[in-house]
Amino acid sequence: MLKHLFKLIWNKKKENFLLISEILISFMVIFAVFTLLVYNYQIYKIPSGLDDESVWSVDLGGLKVSKHKDSVGMLQEDLRTMLKGESGIKSMTFTSGNVPFSDTYINTTVRYKDKEQVTEIFNVEDSYKEVLRVSIINGRWFDAQDNATAIVPVVLNEAAKLKLFGNTVAIGKVIDKDNKQLKVIGVVQNLKDKSDFKATEPAIYTRIDTGNINWMNKMLIRVAPGMGAAFEGKIYKAIASQIKSTNLEIKDLSDMKVEKNKEITVPIVIFFIVAGFLIINVALGIFGVLWYNINKRRAEIGLRRAIGATAGSVSGQLVGEALVIATFSLIIGSFFAVQFPLLDVFDLPASVYLLAQLFAILFIYLLVIICALYPGKQAASIYPAVALHEE
Repeated sequence: MLKHLFKLIWNKKKENFLLISEILISFMVIFAVFTLLVYNYQIYKIPSGLDDESVWSVDLGGLKVSKHKDSVGMLQEDLRTMLKGESGIKSMTFTSGNVPFSDTYINTTVRYKDKEQVTEIFNVEDSYKEVLRVSIINGRWFDAQDNATAIVPVVLNEAAKLKLFGNTVAIGKVIDKDNKQLKVIGVVQNLKDKSDFKATEPAIYTRIDTGNINWMNKMLIRVAPGMGAAFEGKIYKAIASQIKSTNLEIKDLSDMKVEKNKEITVPIVIFFIVAGFLIINVALGIFGVLWYNINKRRAEIGLRRAIGATAGSVSGQLVGEALVIATFSLIIGSFFAVQFPLLDVFDLPASVYLLAQLFAILFIYLLVIICALYPGKQAASIYPAVALHEE
């Protein structure tokens, strides 16, 4: 039966060329949709590595203080003492401008032997780990024993460790940055600090010292759960009373993450809507072609019913023909789809493309079956005598 259907459709390939082309285009669009879905879902399910709930980002703006580093250090210590006196604040830390979910990105190049890697660099304090609740995988975080070390200590994330050292031990190794030696003391879990849907990139964490203290105009504050706008206003006024800033600003990290997620999800939703209209048009095309074929083949269907064909066999044949047409399209479409992992297009894992291809094939078959069921049922309800009489 299946061989007969393939032969029947092949003999009418010119008549079915338009429908095959529509299904092929639909498959490629659905393949792209599922590629986006699978890739973003795989990233989304990866643990974030940080806790952004009840954490505020404070931008101190352009501080009007002396450029002398001691003056900046004194100002920071005054702020630290004042904020720690507030009962609603659990912990706080100064950091470089690239706080989680911000638009700031600071990169550098590090080297280990013959390997060179561009990474993001974070200048942080010892309390950074406590505020964001960062998980240490190997080694340790910065502490007081790093105050007078001969070689500057550095902490890597998993991605940077893998790029530089592979599966070997990184703790104790020395890397080079701008002809300056850095000693790896720890490896932390990858932090998804750009978006829930963005893959983590290599990153290194260095300790704030007197050399870069002037650039530390951002704070992260962990507050007690439930602290709302009233407490935020109180903290804003308290900080403003200590400094003369041109644009002091406080934001909730959770709100910043939502905004960053929208930058990725909104274009995807728009793409889904456009793809949805295409799918509807293809579905209507399949439905219309099958409906036309039923009316064109009423005599054939009536004759088959007259010689004993059951309603189920007639309906099954029409659904089968639609599936065979879809199969021709999917064979061609799959040929193009498998080129993506083979050619490493967009640098995505091969599993993303293979899963997307499988889901797209299943979706197209399901779509074709749904579109063919009603016309098939109508064909099965044709009375032999009426069809032959009309003929």
